[in-house]
Amino acid sequence: MTTSMPGTRPGTHRVRTDLLGIYLNDHLAGATVGTGRAQFMARSHSDPPFAEPLRNLAGEITEDRTSLLRIMRALGVPARRYKLAAAGVAERLGRLKSNGRLVRPSPLTLVVELEFLRLGVKGKELGWRTLRSLAEADDRLDEGELDGLLARAEQQMSTLEELRIKAVGKVLLTG
Repeated sequence: MTTSMPGTRPGTHRVRTDLLGIYLNDHLAGATVGTGRAQFMARSHSDPPFAEPLRNLAGEITEDRTSLLRIMRALGVPARRYKLAAAGVAERLGRLKSNGRLVRPSPLTLVVELEFLRLGVKGKELGWRTLRSLAEADDRLDEGELDGLLARAEQQMSTLEELRIKAVGKVLLTG
């Protein structure tokens, strides 16, 4: 008879915490980039149709990163500082792209940043889905919390798509 790991439900598969640790640290690195980018965008874009939604998104994305850290602690997965440092540097370097302008920001920057952030939120959503599927085997994962995080990621995707369509119209249409 196979015994379950602490935190696993009897008769279920075991969660590979070694591989899960790598997976979650990669998601944490992505969350670090996304949080930095969202906060930068919230500070950089004061145009009324974008400012408040970007501030709200930045706050939620920051909270989601905190949730990921809490989940990692519950699973006994340490955050790998070298990945976090590399992610922070990558996010700051990403701000240097010119989008066709060297000295001042290009109007295209908003479109590209919204698309980048949308990709990050999609990755986060997939991470929550992975954890949600594991919650059935590991009671250290709170199914209700993960359902809430999934719902919020889906709402963030919708908000980002609305903002992206607005930005495309503002930047790429004439007349």
